[in-house]
Amino acid sequence: MKVFKYSSIAIVLVVPLFLMMGCAGASWSFSDMLPGNGPKTVGADVKMEDITDFYFTYDSSTNPPQFQRYRFSVKDGTYQFYHEKREGNHWPLREKDITVSGTKELSPEEWKTFFDCLKDGKVEKRKEHLESGGRGPWLFLYWKGDKGKIQEFTFASYEKRISFEKYCAKLKEEQTGK
Repeated sequence: MKVFKYSSIAIVLVVPLFLMMGCAGASWSFSDMLPGNGPKTVGADVKMEDITDFYFTYDSSTNPPQFQRYRFSVKDGTYQFYHEKREGNHWPLREKDITVSGTKELSPEEWKTFFDCLKDGKVEKRKEHLESGGRGPWLFLYWKGDKGKIQEFTFASYEKRISFEKYCAKLKEEQTGK
């Protein structure tokens, strides 16, 4: 009877420990099951003033390799838009392969336009992307309170994504003249 009692106590103590540590090789942990760690909606759960960084990267070709990246961020209280295009004849493309880039400070109205493109989109826990040759886009939203996990963004609709890409092209053209 004592063995059963001690076995029961060990199970009660050890099982939660395994859940908190996460199973070996698993992509989740006990903290993922806590309230507040599920998907978030931009606008409702993630407010405009909470956004610190947003990355949109799209691989537009593999032969020759090239990709476009847009970044919106808040730096020292100012809103920033950054863009870069990398082109080359090899993989991976590196910083030295940047052919066009620039930074533009955004007005509060321009930041709101950016936010309106993201509004109603979802932010979820980052996933492992093992597929090779994917074109993207790869979208990551960093925000106050995300605890380093809930960062993978999805637009609310295809129309919002297209509006976002057109807006980025407009900002890029204003900055570079091209």
